Amino acid sequence: MTTPSAVSSTPPVTASPSGGANASPPPSPTPTPAPTTGPTPARPYDAADILGAMASSRRPGGIPEQLQTTPIADAIASQVWTYDGTPWPAITTGGSCGPQTCTLDVSGIPDGGAGEDLYTFSITPADATVELLVADLHGYPAALKTDLDAIARADVDPDRLAGLALVGARWLSPPRDGQFVLSYRSGGEEGSPALDVTVDLRARRVLEVARPTGG
Repeated sequence: MTTPSAVSSTPPVTASPSGGANASPPPSPTPTPAPTTGPTPARPYDAADILGAMASSRRPGGIPEQLQTTPIADAIASQVWTYDGTPWPAITTGGSCGPQTCTLDVSGIPDGGAGEDLYTFSITPADATVELLVADLHGYPAALKTDLDAIARADVDPDRLAGLALVGARWLSPPRDGQFVLSYRSGGEEGSPALDVTVDLRARRVLEVARPTGG
């Protein structure tokens, strides 16, 4: 007579999807950090604001009267952006005129900003043509500078930034809002190593690395 074999109480072994017995499940992928959205730039001024700033200018000689017109002020207001759409605590204006064209500066420093936002316009009073010549914008939150530097150094070949320090950054107005140009320099001498790094803060990546014009 045959004796039945004993039944084992050990639970059956379950094979993992990879084929290894009792293997641990693969770790979940590390989530990608969400892009930094940041504030949205906007144009907080209208023609009346610009006219008021020109009329109260403290620059020697004030603003030439031929610039203090509603069409010119309106064209200027449509091109002045602030980093978060908030008006500056004060608008500073200065300008001068030649035989046919004039130059007007409009600037301000936001609360907590890293520096001044400066817009320079070329204006033809005869037909109220207003052309933006310069937008040198440093009115972003000062606390962002460390984060911008970290993004650049994580995405640029370290050899290219070796010996260079971040000496300044400027933000770009729409349609390139969310982007910054970071200036890296090794010294003040002409021809010394220098790089301009364009960073997209929202995507947290570098868009361009280039030597500055004339650098």
